[in-house]
Amino acid sequence: MAHSSETGTQRAADILAKRLYDAGCRYAFGMPGGEVLTLIDALEAAGITFVLTKHENAAGFMGEGVHHTDGAPAILVATIGPGAVNGINVVANADQDRVPLIVLTGCVDTDEAQTYTHQVLDHEAVFAPITKGTFRLTAKSADIIADKAVNLSQTGRAGPVHIDVPINVADTSVPVALPRRNTLPAKCVPAPSAELTLAKDWLAEAKKPVMIIGLDALADDAADEILAFVETHSVPFVTTYKAKGIIPETHPLCLGGAGLSPKADGILVPFIEQADLVICAGYDPIEMRTGWRDIWSPHNTRVIDITATENTHYMHQAGLNFVADTGATLAMISRGVAPMDTWIGGEVAAVKQALNAAFPQDDAWGAAGVIAQCRASLPANTIATVDSGAHRILLSQMWSCAAPRTLLQSSGFCTMGVAVPLAMGVSVAEPDAPVVSFSGDAGMLMVAGELSTAAERGLRTIFVVFVDASLALIELKQRGRQLQNTGVDFAKHDFAAIGRAFGGNGTDVFDRAGLAQAIDDALAVDGFTVIAAHIDRQSYDGRI
Repeated sequence: MAHSSETGTQRAADILAKRLYDAGCRYAFGMPGGEVLTLIDALEAAGITFVLTKHENAAGFMGEGVHHTDGAPAILVATIGPGAVNGINVVANADQDRVPLIVLTGCVDTDEAQTYTHQVLDHEAVFAPITKGTFRLTAKSADIIADKAVNLSQTGRAGPVHIDVPINVADTSVPVALPRRNTLPAKCVPAPSAELTLAKDWLAEAKKPVMIIGLDALADDAADEILAFVETHSVPFVTTYKAKGIIPETHPLCLGGAGLSPKADGILVPFIEQADLVICAGYDPIEMRTGWRDIWSPHNTRVIDITATENTHYMHQAGLNFVADTGATLAMISRGVAPMDTWIGGEVAAVKQALNAAFPQDDAWGAAGVIAQCRASLPANTIATVDSGAHRILLSQMWSCAAPRTLLQSSGFCTMGVAVPLAMGVSVAEPDAPVVSFSGDAGMLMVAGELSTAAERGLRTIFVVFVDASLALIELKQRGRQLQNTGVDFAKHDFAAIGRAFGGNGTDVFDRAGLAQAIDDALAVDGFTVIAAHIDRQSYDGRI
């Protein structure tokens, strides 16, 4: 039983589950083993739905998809040994992509592990390098450990936290816990200082300011303050891929997303190099390619860095550094500084024109044609996910976002196999929202088994697969280095049939008209749809 009203006790697992529920968690994903049965029972009793998946790695990404819809920490449940290790990829991704992920693993009791070694593994040692913290649950401190884990996962830059749950500890009855300890720190705001005065002076004197907006700004809910700042001071801005949509990308000051496209960098980097003031608003350069390293210097360009944590990356340096809330800091810098005209030579319009020409929406077919047609045919409020590969680079430049967290991807860790489970997580949490997943055929093959989960949950997700029978980005790099074609091509597979075999809908498309019809059909039917878009394997040449 979950608790006893007569004795005023609960299982330690119930205390942990209740703390997670109080933190806003409503779904947990994973695969059960005997070591986590009590934990799953406690999650369900607390009001957290457990979703059975086919692999722990996909389970974690489904949890992340839910997180992007409700803001609560994601939950991954894995059993001892092989189950825990199966989740290593998604946990490392959560670390580098700043995702609050609570990783719950089952384990045998300490005394039992002294002589019983079957599947026994030091989970804490495994997860320590890729988490913000790892704990071993104890019965008397279950509430404290749960509170620490939830708070740690969301403090500073978000990230994963691991809790190892021994079997007997999960079942141990303990007194009903005290109310949850909410120790999340208040947002830090800069105090009046010489540095703040200097930042104001730099802004007042800037004739060519530019802003780079990153993931920290989303965590700070700084959209309104950023919009007010850039409009008041006429500051054009670039976002990282995961910050796309923090201000609608149709805004005249928006220069789109950046991060991985050499083609876009060839336009954006020279523009930024002209700036006399660079404002990094919650900019975490973990999303950026090496071409963004040291593109300015504090010795010849005025740079203001506003971040959640200290600069330990050294991707760039800044003349002024504020470890503080993004929106509040921008508002303080702006206060009392008179607006002025900027970039009076028409440079902003020229950059926007160059980007539009570099990534046109009118390709008859190929990867760019698929992306353009999907954006044109799908509702404006569609939430998209995209896997790693050449198609991600192209889509992240072409896909326009009107709101934040409407294009989800792995951009810090850049791992494959994320688009399908991310989209499924969104669909679990928001079953009526239009959701589309973009995968390369190799990425889809990694996670195709989760289509059965989509069928079991009755999801209406649309899965678009770029079918070119090649690891297109790696093949492109291989050709660029004039190396022989090795290990990048594979056989074509019938993805539409795979979709139908797993209980959904499936169709093949070969042109924009066929794709438009397939999307219309997918929006109208029950169940999920796999759309296999057949393209030439070299359709990315000159596009990214």
